[in-house]
Amino acid sequence: MKIKIIGAGLAGCEAAYYLAERGYKVELSDIKPQNFTPAHKSEDFGELVCSNSLKGSDPYSNACGLLKEEMRIIGSLMMEAADYAKIPAGGALAVDRDKFSAFITGKIKDHPDIEVVCGETKSVPDGPCIVATGPLTTDALSASIEDMTGGSLHFYDASAPIVSRDSVDMDFAFFGDRYGKGGDDYLNCPMDKDTYELFVKELVSAQKTVLHDFEKREIFEGCMPVEVMAARGEDTLRYGPFKPVGLRDKDGNRFYAVLQLRKENEHGTAYNLVGCQTNLKFGEQKRVFSLIPALKNAEFLRYGVMHRNTFINSPEVLNADFSLKGDPLVFFAGQMTGVEGYVESAASGLLAAIHLGRRLAGKEVIIPPETTVLGALSAHISRPTEDFQPMNANFGILKSSETPIRDKKQRYAFVAQRAIDGIRQYKELICQ
Repeated sequence: MKIKIIGAGLAGCEAAYYLAERGYKVELSDIKPQNFTPAHKSEDFGELVCSNSLKGSDPYSNACGLLKEEMRIIGSLMMEAADYAKIPAGGALAVDRDKFSAFITGKIKDHPDIEVVCGETKSVPDGPCIVATGPLTTDALSASIEDMTGGSLHFYDASAPIVSRDSVDMDFAFFGDRYGKGGDDYLNCPMDKDTYELFVKELVSAQKTVLHDFEKREIFEGCMPVEVMAARGEDTLRYGPFKPVGLRDKDGNRFYAVLQLRKENEHGTAYNLVGCQTNLKFGEQKRVFSLIPALKNAEFLRYGVMHRNTFINSPEVLNADFSLKGDPLVFFAGQMTGVEGYVESAASGLLAAIHLGRRLAGKEVIIPPETTVLGALSAHISRPTEDFQPMNANFGILKSSETPIRDKKQRYAFVAQRAIDGIRQYKELICQ
């Protein structure tokens, strides 16, 4: 029996590799390299289309860091690739995106039990299958999913510009991590009050790319364009991504606002503008961001873009194991299920593969406990709600301790250790 997996993004590759490593024959199909979505450029699988950051790495202080640790314990291709391609980024796990995707592609194409098929899948196949086509699913397959699920929703994903490291004016920038943590992995671009206020004024009034009618919906908070954020109030950015707290230059100077740049590749030749996802026209991006002194002569290697993101109303149509209600051999994975983020998407692919494999083996499907991030995300996509929205990994979705712990650091440490212990027990169960 061959398992069909549609989509060679993070979720699809995670699922394909997990199942193949356990002896299942897998057919992994993708439109690359015949066609590309508006957000994809590389022929490699597992392409990171927005930031190259996989968020925080510490499992005891960051929920996404905890999720990554849970995935490592179970055995995750994405985590293996991330550890191989990681680059310095302070307390975050960032990767060289080309090395990252090349690693995943090699693992997939070299596996004897994975057959890679290039071409568009226009309808959901009969099971066993996993649909993991991501936020830019083709129109034909979207229509098939809509027929099968009773409707789909859309929101937007915005990516930040990338500039050349050599074009940053170091007379107005300095390396350093917040509160001195890390290894000077961020390039900081400070602003005084007048510069910041001018920047915000021009950012808010700058010309934006005209969206299609099908794109004119509410924007998900986790991908809020910087110009939309700035329009909420003059100080919004100063208390958000441009927060100057904990940042001082070598002379100990403090600043009114600071834009941080983060490495995009291992060699440090390209940096992205942290927190600056945007839908401004390309010319406007260069004009407005060049108002920041360190970026006055910046060379933009890639401008920010906004693209459609599609997800289904999962609580209505999916079970907690990511299978379709009414068809236990058809699974969905990735952002279309209502998990938001690179790591969360891969995690859903890993879970779908675990559950499908057990179902095909005639074993009981076991959902991770809700005291783990994997279990909490499973609950999120399946728990009935009036207004279902995508969800990132966060400590708020985990069950709290029975005895309240007021100190946040201690509370997070307790919850994290409980989750790690829980996922180790879960691994023992699914290996039986």
